[in-house]
Amino acid sequence: MHRPLDPAPRSYASAATLLKRSARGPASAPAVTSAAEIEGWLLGEALHCVDQLDLFEQFVWRLVAAGLPLDRASLHVGTLHPQLYGFAWNWNVADGLCDEVKVGAAVLTGSAFLKSPLAEVLRDGRMLSLDPRDDETAQRYPIMADLRALDISQYLVLPLGGAGYHNVATVATRRPDGFAGAEFATIQRLLTVFALHVERHIALQISANVLDTYLGGAAGRQVLEGSIRRGTGTRIEAVIWSSDLRGFTDRAERLAPEQMIAVLNAYFDAMAGAVVAGGGEVLKFIGDGLLAVFPLDGDYGGKTAADAALAAAEASEQAVAALNAAPPPDLAAIGGWAPLRSGIGLHEGAVFFGNVGAPERLDFTVIGKAVNAASRIEGLCKKLGRSILVSGPVAAASTRALESLGRHDLRGVAEPVEIFALAG
Repeated sequence: MHRPLDPAPRSYASAATLLKRSARGPASAPAVTSAAEIEGWLLGEALHCVDQLDLFEQFVWRLVAAGLPLDRASLHVGTLHPQLYGFAWNWNVADGLCDEVKVGAAVLTGSAFLKSPLAEVLRDGRMLSLDPRDDETAQRYPIMADLRALDISQYLVLPLGGAGYHNVATVATRRPDGFAGAEFATIQRLLTVFALHVERHIALQISANVLDTYLGGAAGRQVLEGSIRRGTGTRIEAVIWSSDLRGFTDRAERLAPEQMIAVLNAYFDAMAGAVVAGGGEVLKFIGDGLLAVFPLDGDYGGKTAADAALAAAEASEQAVAALNAAPPPDLAAIGGWAPLRSGIGLHEGAVFFGNVGAPERLDFTVIGKAVNAASRIEGLCKKLGRSILVSGPVAAASTRALESLGRHDLRGVAEPVEIFALAG
């Protein structure tokens, strides 16, 4: 029987998502330790810890093993990401659990955050020491009611040193008289060293976020792991996706540049969103074109790569149709942008997935005959009156009902290629 992800009575705001949880408890740390030993661990062995959840869990349990009266603790860090504000790690001695939470940017506008001690410390950069039992404090900060119900007597909110990414730690105790002066000094000193690890993890997270955003997950991981020399890469078998927005040139001539960007962003949100949701990897936006891959060895929930790519193509059409029918206000205000229509070509074959370009400026992409063929197949969509076309290899690997549209010459391809479309 599998243990549910969230068996403890913990709740998170709608903008926060529980990513993972650790329940190792006191086994995360030595049974007995000291502040000096924790500091030595932070300056030595902890440097090899690559997972922030693991590091934070070990750290707080070491504080407990050192005799500090710690009952709750959390770590909050900001990051550079187009959709996220940052991450948080929450620990409670009562249930022994440590959570990693992804925090969306929407949390910053929620009343729970705006009225919290976290918001005040992030804004002013000054530490807060609060007693939830104090009525005036409870009125000022709504979260105090929850802490009071847990018999918390002192709640510390401490800013951590950071390069403008807003890092804060909180610690709390149930001991009636709170933290002693020496205990408070020890916590501050150890958090100062721990903050260096936070900065290290933030830098790694930002690197991963930026690479994922601009290169895609698979390419970003390869670059982060050191694949940055020209010519390095791997040969993969994949279904190649090539798509194009119909009428792009006409719109580009009629619409202002900022209007065209709004149109493209909405269009790519529909198209690329379907690819990612279907398990594919978006590689590149080329003007109004989109290049993506569905590796044959990918995980598509039991589907073949061909079926996953076809399902994503259908989903993208539905998303674009929904956009045409109910555009957001900023798009609806632009005259002559609609309707948006696309052509999608799918072909299966071997491609080189790696670094191409000049030594000083590389591009991580896929090249090969299969990429060219997918582009040429997409170019037949208008001629054949279909929005989704696939090659013979994709049709052979798919379980979907497809109909042959005959053999067609593709520029740059020696022999005519049989082209298929979804039946009906």
